[in-house]
Amino acid sequence: MLDVRDLRRDPQKYADCLKLKGYDLEVDIFLRLEAERSRLQQATESLQNERNTKSKAIGAAKSRGEDIAMLVAEVGDLGDRLNETKEEFETVQKDLMDILRSVPNVPDASVPAGNSEEDNLEIHSWGEIQKRNYEPLDHVDLMADGRLDFEAAAKISGSRFVVMRGQVARLHRSLTQFMLDMHTTQHGYQEVYVPYIVNADSLFGTGQLPKFKEDQFRLDQESETYLIPTAEVPVTNLYRDTIVSADDLPIRHVAHTPCFRSEAGSYGRDTRGMIRQHQFEKIELVQLVHPDDSWTALDELTGHAEAILKSLDLPYRAVNLCGGDLGFSATKTIDLEVWLPGQSAYREISSCSNFLDFQARRMQARYRDSDSGKPELLHTLNGSGLAVGRTLVAILENYQDSHQRVAIPDALRSYMGGAMHLDS
Repeated sequence: MLDVRDLRRDPQKYADCLKLKGYDLEVDIFLRLEAERSRLQQATESLQNERNTKSKAIGAAKSRGEDIAMLVAEVGDLGDRLNETKEEFETVQKDLMDILRSVPNVPDASVPAGNSEEDNLEIHSWGEIQKRNYEPLDHVDLMADGRLDFEAAAKISGSRFVVMRGQVARLHRSLTQFMLDMHTTQHGYQEVYVPYIVNADSLFGTGQLPKFKEDQFRLDQESETYLIPTAEVPVTNLYRDTIVSADDLPIRHVAHTPCFRSEAGSYGRDTRGMIRQHQFEKIELVQLVHPDDSWTALDELTGHAEAILKSLDLPYRAVNLCGGDLGFSATKTIDLEVWLPGQSAYREISSCSNFLDFQARRMQARYRDSDSGKPELLHTLNGSGLAVGRTLVAILENYQDSHQRVAIPDALRSYMGGAMHLDS
């Protein structure tokens, strides 16, 4: 959430900034509720003070043997008025909190204007896009022999699932192990294993609830439990309602989990193959850092994801997401897009985001300042390092030859038992 104190000071400034995300902050409604909140807060404090004063007067009059019936009646009337005012105050506070919970994070000044991915700004690219004298197949046609079996998955589960067989399943597993090994041994992340089911408080903490409820797979109506959409949710929430020592910063975690998304808002996009599925796997990088360090941390985290692509020799580009393509909680996101020859297009394989203190405020994730001794909000960041299924797709399409045989990247051969090619 945004800092309500800052919002109170200049709501119009925030409204202007949020237009970049396509969000319309209703300043008039906010100001009206704020004025009502302030009035009711003052009225509540005034009635409490008056009741306390008259309660003391009752005690003094009683000790003097005086008639206190009138004073008792006045205190009772004050109590009724106080309860009514408190109820009104709580209603207005709830209305204000509902607004605050729905307001997205403010985009950083470096975020370009735009409404969709077409307006994202390329920062740099890496790798050579191979020139071929044949038409490359996409991963669906390349693995049409059943190694990627979408029909079997549809039979047992429905659309947007896949069954992997043989060496393809092993390659998928090898990618997971390779990424975890690289992030833990070379990039300084601590591996964590986390639950795949979370409660509503966890999804609220990272910003998926309440706005994106329809995108979640809800398991239980009564207890409000959900399958995780990404490891970002359980890993970041490890620090909900927690105060860590400044000496423990930065905190870096990496986790491998399945991810579950209903894709309620995708409206039929990317229905072919493995690009957009209900169940997929990711290696997620999460950092919690001192506020002074979060922009440096974003560069480093993005570099860690890029290092995987470079090690696999997969051509990619980095893009700065425009305001209209930026997520709810992010102040800035750098997407890494890998080249897929079967689609003749770059496709997202990692999103690396800085949330500043937006998530930390929702979670009350804090560190104790070494100078003041006071708890302060952390800054949180995360990014895919990488999406495993999309990396598998990128290898299949980039490493195919004219005979539809797929070579194994050098970095993965030891994980694949020394195999040079993906055998059927």
